[in-house]
Amino acid sequence: MYEKTLKDVLTKYKDGMIELNDAINILNHLPYEDIGFAKIDYNREVRKGFPEVIYCEGKTPKQVKEIAMHMFERGSNVLGTRASIKHYEALKEVCDDVKYYDLARIISIKAEDITKTKGVIGVIAAGTSDLPVAEEAAVTAELMGNSVKRIYDVGVAGIHRLLNKIDEIREFRVIICIAGMEGALPTVVGGLVGCPIIAVPTSIGYGANFHGLSALLAMLNSCSSGVSVVNIDNGFGAAYSASLINKIGE
Repeated sequence: MYEKTLKDVLTKYKDGMIELNDAINILNHLPYEDIGFAKIDYNREVRKGFPEVIYCEGKTPKQVKEIAMHMFERGSNVLGTRASIKHYEALKEVCDDVKYYDLARIISIKAEDITKTKGVIGVIAAGTSDLPVAEEAAVTAELMGNSVKRIYDVGVAGIHRLLNKIDEIREFRVIICIAGMEGALPTVVGGLVGCPIIAVPTSIGYGANFHGLSALLAMLNSCSSGVSVVNIDNGFGAAYSASLINKIGE
């Protein structure tokens, strides 16, 4: 149904039977594909600028494999978050092009190249323990076509490490700032730069950290202007928002 409808729209537009705005309006409402256990929204890229992303956690390897291959065979780039090695191995059985980013827990299959942005997203992490979330953000942003620069292990316990990178940090178009414990890093960075900051609290910390809740509340109460906050450990969500911001300037 999806392929037939898309071909009809493109053919009518090329033949001059419908105007560009009418074609775009039709494409914005194309149907999804129902494969039983999932409904794949192929039109997501038209509406949002990037295809539907597979959240792998809670899905079986077989389910992830079937969704991913349906997307790939129809020309969509595939991005799967919170993926395990079992998800990757299931996909590897049917697709040699699949890549697995172990630390980020991401799988990807590239169907077509995406032009890299000129503006750079900076991913700044407080400590090495925050790297799984930081890498989820960095890899997601890269796969969405962004230029990314990583600056890791620059938490406030040794703030001279951060200040040593400040000239570089001030060149970023948007910053994803990741921290656990008391979550102070985004506030400090926010007082030093003029670009938007997306803060990501992580669940790293001792008991009173409450699995990231203390960092989340601290970031929500930041006195620095221009700091927005996503949910605990949500590197993907931060990267998606940062990508939208970054591409406004392209």
